[in-house]
Amino acid sequence: MARDGAHYVCQSCGGVHAKWAGQCPSCGAWNSLVEEKQSRPPGALKPAKARGVIFETLQSETPEPARILTGIGEFDRVCGGGVVPGSAILLGGDPGVGKSTLLLQAAASAARRGARIAYVSGEEAVEQIRSRASRMGLADAPVNLAAATALRDIVATLKRERFDIVVIDSIQTLWSDAHEAGPGSVTQVRACAGELVRLAKSVGTAVILVGHVTKDGQIAGPRVVEHMVDAVLSFEGERGYPFRILRGNKNRFGATDEIGVFEMGDQGLGEVANPSALFLGEGGARAPGSAVFAGIEGTRPVLVEVQALVAPSAYGTPRRAVVGWDTGRLAMVLAVLEARCGLGFGDRDVYLNVAGGLRISEPAADLAAAAALVSSVSETPLPQNCVVFGEISLSGDVRPVSRFEGRLREAAKLGFDHALCPVLPGRKGAEAVPSGGFGLTGVSRLGEAVARISESRFEGSS
Repeated sequence: MARDGAHYVCQSCGGVHAKWAGQCPSCGAWNSLVEEKQSRPPGALKPAKARGVIFETLQSETPEPARILTGIGEFDRVCGGGVVPGSAILLGGDPGVGKSTLLLQAAASAARRGARIAYVSGEEAVEQIRSRASRMGLADAPVNLAAATALRDIVATLKRERFDIVVIDSIQTLWSDAHEAGPGSVTQVRACAGELVRLAKSVGTAVILVGHVTKDGQIAGPRVVEHMVDAVLSFEGERGYPFRILRGNKNRFGATDEIGVFEMGDQGLGEVANPSALFLGEGGARAPGSAVFAGIEGTRPVLVEVQALVAPSAYGTPRRAVVGWDTGRLAMVLAVLEARCGLGFGDRDVYLNVAGGLRISEPAADLAAAAALVSSVSETPLPQNCVVFGEISLSGDVRPVSRFEGRLREAAKLGFDHALCPVLPGRKGAEAVPSGGFGLTGVSRLGEAVARISESRFEGSS
């Protein structure tokens, strides 16, 4: 039996258990239960007199506070148009991807615009931060720096000195003396995050927390931390590529799945104003197995190249390799092509790649992936000026997708003038697209799209 005031917390999922076990009953992880003593504040066992709850209506005469603009457009875009005073933001990302660099640039830019900024680091000394800022040309920015890990000291300072934005790098390095667990444990991360969120709401200071990630890409610590904060941002980047993607996974004050694109250079992170041109790369004759997908990331239309290679398999079990897309989605598209269109992939290796390292999860990419696969099998390149988008159902239907006109406008900006896409309900052929000189090859069945690609039959395309 566990001692009074002690319990066992899983360091993998955050589950709390009364007894120790070799395997966590909640998530199945082995040797992850760690004993932690629960401190009880004086008088905790005494019943407290209940105070009433005051209800208010949805109407309010108090105007919303103005958002704090950092001056970095891509960062402000993902935050929903700027940082909301009193909000709590959690930023996660792989080691070395540039989380600290991004936040230091955002802090310096906001400080130059008149905001009062504090940067508290538990991983670096003040001199290290100054050295990095000097290399990035930010040494003259009026940012208040501190190196501390004691939560009690940090909270007391932030209550005494009011700041507009406070950056905590990182939440896993903080520790609270109210708990005996070590820094980075589930208990400490939950307690420190909860205290900082309460501080943000009470004093109106926006708090940005940096969170480490596990090998699975999840933010380390209990899942409840992501529920407590107002926004969860992830900073992504593939090794070998110079650009980074800031993605909003949760945002109470803006659109989710919004992205901001940065390019890593000698002077830090630079904004990429036109990510479609970056992901498409250099122009030229289109090779078989390549299709340009007109997608939507948050509120932003983005064009990206989907590449496919279908080759004879040298082994008994054909290989399926996917980079930048969902493996299960590829398996579904291959199954529909085989069952509904008569194409065989059982004895062929299939490789699918989203060029540039961008990861897409939109169902509208189904038709682009299928077009790239058919183009590779038939050795027939798609037209150079054509974009592709559409969702594929298991019955072989090509379903309409949202933001139809926005995708076409983004394609037109980059010189595309034709689209292979689903037919809008109640319309046929070119009537599915508003006037404006943009050609359309509308398909309602995947078999029709396969026939058009194999025979190079595209209406009005060159």
